[in-house]
Amino acid sequence: MSGFVGKLPFFHQLPPNHKKKTEEIVRKGESDVELGSVVMGTGSTANGDQIDNMKQPLPFLFEFTNLYYSVKKPKKIMPLPSLPSFNNRLASDTTTSAVDLSRTKVLLNNISGKAREGEIFAVLGASGSGKSTLIDALADRISRESLRGSITLNGEPIDSRLMKTISAYVMQDDLLFPMLTVEETLMFSAEFRLPQALPASKKKARVEALIDQLGLRNAASTIIGDEGHRGVSGGERRRVSIGTDIIHDPILLFLDEPTSGLDSSSAFMVVQVIKKIAESGSVVIMTIHQPSYRIISLLNHVLFLSRGQTVYSGPPNGLQNFFTEFGQPIPEHENPTEFALDLIRELEYNDHSSGAKSLVEFNSMYQAKVSNPAKPSYAASPLTLRDAIAASVSRGRLGASMDEFANPFWLEVGVLTKRSFTNTKRMPELFVMRLGTIMVTGFILATIFWRLDASPKGVQERLGFFAMAMSTMFYVCADALPVFLQERYIYLRETSHNAYRKASYVISNAIVAFPPLVFLSLAFALITFFAVGLAGGSLAFLFFVLIILASFWAGTGFVSFLSAVVPHVMIGYTVVVAILAYFLLFSGFFINRDRIPDYWIWFHYLSLVKYPYEAVLQNEFDSSNTCFSRGVQMFFGTPIGKMNETVQEKVLAAISQTLKSNLTATSCIATGPDILKEQAVTQLSKWNCLIVTVAWGFLFRFLFYIILLLGNKNKRK
Repeated sequence: MSGFVGKLPFFHQLPPNHKKKTEEIVRKGESDVELGSVVMGTGSTANGDQIDNMKQPLPFLFEFTNLYYSVKKPKKIMPLPSLPSFNNRLASDTTTSAVDLSRTKVLLNNISGKAREGEIFAVLGASGSGKSTLIDALADRISRESLRGSITLNGEPIDSRLMKTISAYVMQDDLLFPMLTVEETLMFSAEFRLPQALPASKKKARVEALIDQLGLRNAASTIIGDEGHRGVSGGERRRVSIGTDIIHDPILLFLDEPTSGLDSSSAFMVVQVIKKIAESGSVVIMTIHQPSYRIISLLNHVLFLSRGQTVYSGPPNGLQNFFTEFGQPIPEHENPTEFALDLIRELEYNDHSSGAKSLVEFNSMYQAKVSNPAKPSYAASPLTLRDAIAASVSRGRLGASMDEFANPFWLEVGVLTKRSFTNTKRMPELFVMRLGTIMVTGFILATIFWRLDASPKGVQERLGFFAMAMSTMFYVCADALPVFLQERYIYLRETSHNAYRKASYVISNAIVAFPPLVFLSLAFALITFFAVGLAGGSLAFLFFVLIILASFWAGTGFVSFLSAVVPHVMIGYTVVVAILAYFLLFSGFFINRDRIPDYWIWFHYLSLVKYPYEAVLQNEFDSSNTCFSRGVQMFFGTPIGKMNETVQEKVLAAISQTLKSNLTATSCIATGPDILKEQAVTQLSKWNCLIVTVAWGFLFRFLFYIILLLGNKNKRK
């Protein structure tokens, strides 16, 4: 693997003596011209020609100075002391208590360092030392308003937009789609991060080269896997995670504990890969926990932290001399980083208030002694940062473009949609479960409400069937809740560095969700419509399918919106079930619209169940040709209806004589429109109800987009 990167078609490998010459010139403080001549040998165009008529950039230098970051922590209110000692302690309590109920905790305290192209800059420390906070600060994942100090690349500040373009951040957790293969995962990442202008053949070549560089050739066709599907090993999974973030050849690469949870062999292999990435021309900064001897040999610079303060900063081979001068020499054959971490923990444990303060103060004196401030540590680049990045692109770097997004909107939607379809089609059990739920529900409803007749009792049973059927459509949509919750962190990782637009994700999410809804709608309609004996023929059946589809559309949109608001699955299910119950309550089935109190009528119009419920009622009862109450059937639900038929006929004759109308046992008392008036379904036509239901689906997806736009900044405050 060590010699492979030089053969990669897109990794611009530096000459073997490049690093050595650069370090000599930096150490001697020579002129820009001489250092520029070292870089001159590395620049070449895509055709392999030397870059002419252009000043050459220096190797990239990432520098951070005096970083300070603190947060407010709530202070616990101490209970009042016991009454006998209250007067004696009052004075001391008031002097030690703060006026406000908060205190400041410093997470980073004047941290400085320099990371160079071609090197690995490692941050070490015990849990709570500030490792992850530091790397978040460097990767622009902490609000600049809250962070003090400077962060520069080649001496120039980096704005957030540029940072997203030229950097990559590998999280500690492996966030990947389980049913994609290794090659597919990297290929989709290439589609997102590499520009549209790059031919598909070169994107494919980049992926193939990266697979070889990551040592994943034997696992290229293996799925990533999850708890229910066997896939790649833990070390391979970690390397795939790194690969998805370096596919665009970033200038800056940040990794949060890339060896966490791996055995020593897998951890070493991962750091070997990271070393090759650095040597290919990237600035690599990572946190790591207790590296082995072999891993230490791959690191160029280590920074030890204790409670947000620098304990040591320098090359790993300088630890021996540092601790010897401190008075704690490292024993022979002992891992120097483990010794350093153990000593820091011991100092923190023995003195809870000061911690490793003595070591921090000694480091300040030690650094002042070993550094040479009279000579600059890095000569100024003859190019501006943006020109240096442009020159880097001209030398073969893939993703260091100035564009905010690598691809147009429509291409992002296409790639996202293809990826989701590929992942979901390999888990058919999810769709089968949804289809099974719908079919079982439809079968139960069809057999309960089998062949309803045109009578007052049949009308009541139809109302119950429609209310149950339409609410079922929304309850079944609750299974869409975990979809975004499972993809949330993948989405955050990818959008944090502008892999694609948030709008692209929302539209792709809707496109992928729609086709299964068509099959579910047809299945439910075919099972129930004819079995229940609904009226209207083929046109009514078509409308029945459309309103079910619209209900699914609105329901999945509503659940998608809630999944962005509620981050926990169980809380999300509770909220969905509760709100859908309220929608059913105010739909008009339990209480007619004209009977709902004025102070609750607004909820009636917000109910998602109201519109499909009224639509199917009108689809069933809009014809005046069908009579639902004849003669003595008008007494259904009254005390007279419980008497024998002879008595009912006599009452009907009396009513007929009183009203001077000819009412017989076959006279039609109520038709479909009469039923609609009785149910107060008179405001909107069935097509208007269909349109409103569809509009609800679009509205909730727009709100879903707004929540993603405003709620996920990927930054600490």
